[in-house]
Amino acid sequence: MSTKKYGTLKRLARNIRDTLGTADTPDTKNYFLLFAYNGTGKTRLSGEFKDLGKKKIRGSEERTRDTLYYNAFTEDLFTWQNDLETDTDRHLLFNTNSRFFDGLKDLEMETRIREFLRVHADFDFTINYEEGYVSFSRETQSRDGTETVSGIKISRGEENMFIWCFFLAIVQLVKLEALSYDWVKYIYIDDPISSLDDNNVVAVACQLSELLKDCKIKTVISTHHALFFNVMYNELKKESTASRFLSFNKEIGKYIVKNTGDTPFFHHVALLKELRKSADSGKVYTYHFNILRNILEKTAAFHGFDNFSACIKREEDDLDGVVYARMTNLLSHGNHSMFNPVEMVDDNKEIFKKILDGFMETYKFNDDLFTGE
Repeated sequence: MSTKKYGTLKRLARNIRDTLGTADTPDTKNYFLLFAYNGTGKTRLSGEFKDLGKKKIRGSEERTRDTLYYNAFTEDLFTWQNDLETDTDRHLLFNTNSRFFDGLKDLEMETRIREFLRVHADFDFTINYEEGYVSFSRETQSRDGTETVSGIKISRGEENMFIWCFFLAIVQLVKLEALSYDWVKYIYIDDPISSLDDNNVVAVACQLSELLKDCKIKTVISTHHALFFNVMYNELKKESTASRFLSFNKEIGKYIVKNTGDTPFFHHVALLKELRKSADSGKVYTYHFNILRNILEKTAAFHGFDNFSACIKREEDDLDGVVYARMTNLLSHGNHSMFNPVEMVDDNKEIFKKILDGFMETYKFNDDLFTGE
């Protein structure tokens, strides 16, 4: 497939289902990655995909469903109960009537959520399953030492991250084939990183891709964020993944879907643009070495080299390329580089910049791609 046109989002949603098939369908994809700019219809597409899985039950007003989805409306399942009188007891209510929350009490949800949340946040929480709410607490420093403040209201960004980790815990249960979620045949994730900075974007992408690997459930991920899309693509591309670019042509009134392999904006170029921007700004974090190593490895494979170090330009103080190769190895390994990103010390920033500059001097790209936004 190179380019296809669709008159409606429903037809596109049906094509995505056909591309994915089901767990027991041969010659289908496991993951469908979709990049589209805001306003194209990503969220509406997720709704169309979900609705296609709804089937009316004979003799009942109820409908079956087959899609566990996360999009902008997922956050609407949670609402704040504010303590307006004393301002001391605030908690987050969740809609217990939604199948999103099936069987939580018996599934060790708090432990599962903490597993994902601990790498992103410093607050803790307790779930009241009977009354359907979550209360939050945070440790603070006082003159007498550390004390726990309960009933706090977390920030909007922290709330979004908590809801996202709640969703990841449910995906984990789906992956483990928990009976409460045996109705799930597809997972649809739409823009989970809309309010995150680049550090958390990389962490979320790596965390999500690690969770989805070896998962039998077919998954769609749509986003407007280039860095998130490219990290997901590079993490999942060996797992039978379709990657597409969605746009809308107003002149003909159709949705255009292109294979991202035909679009130079994606993959290695987008990642290089991110590295160039970080090097020029001086804001170089540990995870940038992960991305750099990824690009070096792909370039080495393309040129027939056995090791990525062959693509590191030799400097007078490192003619064998040993030092820079070892530094790249050291700084691109370990979960700390993705889940606890810290800004590099100046010496490591300089090494990063030298490797990147040398690479881009040796392997020429169109300079216009790296100017402006």
